[in-house]
Amino acid sequence: MQRIQSRKLSDVITEQLESMIIDGRLLAGQKLPPERELAEKFAVSRPSLREAIQNLEARGLLLRKQGGGTFIKRKLTASVTDPLLELIAQRPETQFDLLEFRHALEGMAAYYAALRGQPDDHVALNKALASVKLLSVNVEKEEEAAALSDFYLAMAQASHNMVLIHVMRSLQPMMKDNIRANLEMLVDNQATSQEILKQREGILAAILARDPELARQASNEHLAFIEDTLLEINRQDTRIQRALRRIEVKK
Repeated sequence: MQRIQSRKLSDVITEQLESMIIDGRLLAGQKLPPERELAEKFAVSRPSLREAIQNLEARGLLLRKQGGGTFIKRKLTASVTDPLLELIAQRPETQFDLLEFRHALEGMAAYYAALRGQPDDHVALNKALASVKLLSVNVEKEEEAAALSDFYLAMAQASHNMVLIHVMRSLQPMMKDNIRANLEMLVDNQATSQEILKQREGILAAILARDPELARQASNEHLAFIEDTLLEINRQDTRIQRALRRIEVKK
């Protein structure tokens, strides 16, 4: 946190706290540090800090609990997400549209994460991918999908691009559903799953090596592989369904 010296201290503190919420340093549901600690870190008076907190509370970003402290609201993402996204997510034909969109979003996140990522970001990315590996052995794919969406969000946070972080966080529920559906289609193909895991490790390696172009390329190749694999599975399923219909007709 930066030490603040300004005439309008409460406004500056408000902006600083907003920035910390936007870029993920303060997460939905997280409790704010005590006022005394925040005032010391910002080098401001507690009345100025309280005014900033009241500003954010009035904007619907903070929730004060009597005797329990002040929290970042848990429903932040839902409040800023276009209601149409939920409708779009429910249509199976949009799943490949979302996969195509992820090329741009995750490719950009990987590029800037490699360019701007800090040691703390690298720790978070390593931890997130370790969780994915741990959960990849599960038959149920809900938890693995959640871990993967957290990995991609950590990648966005490592980009230090506030707009990208906001978009990724807003889309996270829809992306998690897309990832889960993809994982369920790939669950019976162990070799493909292992290849996809290697690709994710390649993305992370490029980010840690601070090679933006390689990170973006690795991300795009990873998503292209998933897309091609899912299309082939769909084609095979269509052929099987046609064969079954022919058998039914002959009977």
